[in-house]
Amino acid sequence: MDRYAVSAMLAGVFFGCTGLFTRYQTAMGLLPMDMLLIRCIVAVICFFFQILFTDRSLFRIRLKDVWLFFAVALCGQLFFSFCYYTAITMMSISTACILLYLSPALVMIMSHFIFREKVGTRGLIAVILCVLGCACVSGFGGTVSGKGLIFGLGSAFAFALINILNRFIQKRGYRGTTVNFYLFIIAGIGACFFTDPARTLTIAASSFSNLAICVATGLVTSFLSYLCFSLALGGCDSGKVSIFASTEPVAASVISVLLFHEPFGVLSLIGIILVLGSIVLMNTKGKKAA
Repeated sequence: MDRYAVSAMLAGVFFGCTGLFTRYQTAMGLLPMDMLLIRCIVAVICFFFQILFTDRSLFRIRLKDVWLFFAVALCGQLFFSFCYYTAITMMSISTACILLYLSPALVMIMSHFIFREKVGTRGLIAVILCVLGCACVSGFGGTVSGKGLIFGLGSAFAFALINILNRFIQKRGYRGTTVNFYLFIIAGIGACFFTDPARTLTIAASSFSNLAICVATGLVTSFLSYLCFSLALGGCDSGKVSIFASTEPVAASVISVLLFHEPFGVLSLIGIILVLGSIVLMNTKGKKAA
């Protein structure tokens, strides 16, 4: 297994910690857009210092490419957060998670037409295993309203869009660090229109524990996750990255069992095996590339 696959899997694990931090931040009184704003602030600071102490030329972007950064931030990150958190308010978290993890299939289809990436039998089987595995881990959800379905599918499309647009920008010569730095700046500014920044920062800084949790949230679910995700996109097909990153629901399931003592049944175990199976399949050399 190469470093790009490992990076994508680590990104999924870091993303999978979102539920853990969300529980604590919800208890503080923070709303979904508040959480997004905090994640953006922490991520921007981290990526700023990474660029400052490694290669300051990474701050530079071409004026003609600015629209791409706005696209990935607003159409991807901001739109994804809005759709996903809205879907959660209209249906169970497990159902929203199932709809979200239709994204590997969307990424593979979009990558085929945009980047001419090959979609072989191995890749199709891996996507099916991935989607079924995520559905099992999530418990197959419950009832779905019409509006909930629209927002759930919207979150899957936005998540796929983040993958595709990141890859597209990197193909134009930009490093993942540059993309992430400006992505979180723009997304953070956008989040300010949906929340009260003063209230958000007041809650976050009201105690040492609140501040520590908020910093950890941004560090793990934004800085480290996107750092690994961008590294994976730099050397691996978009479709494969989306499958490798499906370790997210597996990580979320393990965390919920170990820390919150939530039930873990046979269905969850089958789901984890299916997800891991899809990852192994994508890493197994075949006669034809997936």
